[in-house]
Amino acid sequence: MNPSLTEMFRRLLSAAEQTRAAKSVEVFGWLIFVESVILMLAPNFAAELLHLPALVPQGANYLRLVALLVGGVGMLYIVSGRLNAEGFVFASLLDRPLVPPVMAVLWYLGIVPGPLALLFAVQDFGSFLWTLSAWRAESRKPQSMPV
Repeated sequence: MNPSLTEMFRRLLSAAEQTRAAKSVEVFGWLIFVESVILMLAPNFAAELLHLPALVPQGANYLRLVALLVGGVGMLYIVSGRLNAEGFVFASLLDRPLVPPVMAVLWYLGIVPGPLALLFAVQDFGSFLWTLSAWRAESRKPQSMPV
């Protein structure tokens, strides 16, 4: 039986018994959520910070659209981490190591500027390593025997 919405919001606010791996997923979610807010509110500042070419108005709006999508993904990571969603944590271990090779290809083809590709690659792979190390440490812990 599924928990009620009230119970889910209570679990979301308290994050009781959150594993270290789930905490790393939550923190990664906050990171990309904050990045999306910056991109949404100040796309020209973000472009300048990443040494991207100056944005035309349409480019700034496309960056805002990307920010909306990134913010949604960030929210998924935050909520899944807070709710200790083991399946999502595992899925993120499959997804995040793919970002560096994809960014390398996009940079090589001239689709994504180098600084942006490098930022995404380092951020995703670094957070992947953190989640993986937390997952492995937790899997090595002795499990308590059921009574």
